Amino acid sequence: MSTLSEFHPSNRILMGPGPSDVHPRVLKAMATPLIGHLDPEFLKIMDDIKVMAQATFQTSNELTFVVSAPGSAGMETVLVNLLEPGDEAVICIHGVFGGRMKDIAERCGAKVTTVESPWGQPIDAQQVKIALENNAPKLVAIVHAETSTGVLQPLEEISQMVHDAGALMVVDAVTSYCGAPLKVDEWGIDAIYSGTQKCLSAPPGLSPVSLSEKAVQVLEDRSTKVQSWFLDLTMVKNYWSGAKRAYHHTAPVSAMYALREAYRLVLEEGLENRFKRHQENHLLLRSQLENLGFEFLVDEPFRLPMLNAVKIPEGIDDNTVRHRLLSEYNIEIGGGLGAFAGKVWRIGLMGESSDANHVNMLTSALQSIL
Repeated sequence: MSTLSEFHPSNRILMGPGPSDVHPRVLKAMATPLIGHLDPEFLKIMDDIKVMAQATFQTSNELTFVVSAPGSAGMETVLVNLLEPGDEAVICIHGVFGGRMKDIAERCGAKVTTVESPWGQPIDAQQVKIALENNAPKLVAIVHAETSTGVLQPLEEISQMVHDAGALMVVDAVTSYCGAPLKVDEWGIDAIYSGTQKCLSAPPGLSPVSLSEKAVQVLEDRSTKVQSWFLDLTMVKNYWSGAKRAYHHTAPVSAMYALREAYRLVLEEGLENRFKRHQENHLLLRSQLENLGFEFLVDEPFRLPMLNAVKIPEGIDDNTVRHRLLSEYNIEIGGGLGAFAGKVWRIGLMGESSDANHVNMLTSALQSIL
C-alpha cells in the first residue's frame, strides 16, 4: 500500500446546522501537549470547565459536567439515567430530535405518551397540560431549539406545568446553548444537555449536561441498573467530583482543552452580548434573504436566531445550489430533513459563524448563483 498524502481540507465557511467555525484560540488549544486524564493539572481543567458550564447554563447544579461524546450521547445520558422500565414519560415532538428522544425513552422500557405539533411550529402548552392530566409521567422532555425546523420553543409555562404535576423537566438545548437565553435554575429545568459544535464553537465530540438535585435524587433512587455502562452517572459523577476522582474512562484530553478555551471566549464576550449578537445577525440575514425573495419557514416569534430555516423558492434545485455554494464559494449550508428534504435550507449563524461577514458572503453568493 502506498503512503497516503497529508490531508489538507478546504477552508470552508461553516453556515450549516453544525459544526460552526472555530476561533483560532480554540484550534491552538487543541495543539497543546497531552497530559494524563488523571493528572492533577487535567483535573484542574475539569474543574474550570464545570464552573464555566454552570455559568453558561445559569445554574448552581452540583452535577454539571461534560459527557465524553457528542450531543446525542448527552440526550441518551439524561434519558437512560432517569428512566427505568415501566416508567411513564411525555415526549414533545416538533421535529427530528423530539422523535429521537421518543426512540431512546422506549428503548429504556418507558411507556411513552407523545405531544406533537406540525414541523415548523412550537409545541402547544395546552396539549402538554392535557397529557399531564391524563398520565402520571416521571418526566417531560422537550427540544428548546429544534435544529431540523428552526423553531425556538418557549419553556417557562410548560416547565411550571411539569413541576405542578410532580414530574421532571428535561430539555434538549443542543442548538440554543450559548446563543439564546437559557436559564436552567430560573426556568425550573431538571435535566439539560447540549453539544459543543454549535453556538459554543468548539469541535464536535463533547456534550455539556446538568442535572438538578431532584433529578440526582431520582438517579440515586433507581431500583435497576442504568442500561448503559459508559453513560451511567452513578459512576461518571465520581470522576467529575469529590476529593478522590474515581477513574471511569480516558477523557478526550485535546477536546477538553478546546472546550475550556471556547468557554473562556463565551464568558469574555458575556452571555447577554452573545445573545444580542446572534439576534442582530439573524435580523441582517432575514433582511437580505427577504430582499432576494426568500420566505422563512417559522413564524417570527418562534424563529431561532442561530438556525434559520428558509423555504427554497419554486424552480430552484436544492442539491445544485448547495453544491455550487460549497464548490465555488466554500460555503456550507444545510438541507432539509425528513418531510422538508429538498424544500428547506437550514442556515446556521452559530458562535464564530455569527457575524455580518458570514451573512454578506452567503447572500452575495446566492445572488450570483440564482
